[in-house]
Amino acid sequence: MVVDTSLDRVSQRTVEDEALLDATQACVLAVGVRRTTMTDVARRASVSRMTLYRRYADVTSLMQALMTREFTQILEQVEAEVATLPTARERLVTAAVSGVDRLTRHPLFLRIVDVDPELLLPYITTRRGAFQRAAVRAFEVRLADGVSDGSVATSDPAAAARTIELALRGFAFQTLAVGAHDERAQELAELRLLLDRYLAPAGDAPAQAPVGPRVREGRSRVAP
Repeated sequence: MVVDTSLDRVSQRTVEDEALLDATQACVLAVGVRRTTMTDVARRASVSRMTLYRRYADVTSLMQALMTREFTQILEQVEAEVATLPTARERLVTAAVSGVDRLTRHPLFLRIVDVDPELLLPYITTRRGAFQRAAVRAFEVRLADGVSDGSVATSDPAAAARTIELALRGFAFQTLAVGAHDERAQELAELRLLLDRYLAPAGDAPAQAPVGPRVREGRSRVAP
């Protein structure tokens, strides 16, 4: 099963949808994606299977909606947190580092990696899901703003946005193997420096905005 997401469905979710997605997440955290069934979700949500099937065709469509909800919330949170930073480059770099850190500590992401890692393989090798495409769009907007305010040097914001997403993609999956807090914090600091120097005009000093308190926290893994 290949799980993808559709951002267009976010605004169409109802209170009933939210309850169904909460139940889906509870099932996935308990037994993984492949062992989650529509019957299990309906039972956890205290609805009939007919009610569930009226909203979602199968577990794949439930996972699409759930991943969209959970992972786009990360984008929304970091965008809100960096809004007051003075330059577009600082906002982009800080959001990118904080966002990738949060993604790799998200319980749903960790559970999929622990139990059903093969579901993520297409996103490592051959495709961008809706969450990744949303990140690229956000980066492109920040890069264009940075060109305008003089804090970013790039002749092609679209290509630079895709490049940043690829760098973050590799970083996110690789750091799952890192258990030491000090190593993780050091890698996040190096990622910040890498992105900042990549984007900075010649002669600019690296941006000094903090990554944020969540980057300095330890990461908890979800018990099977």
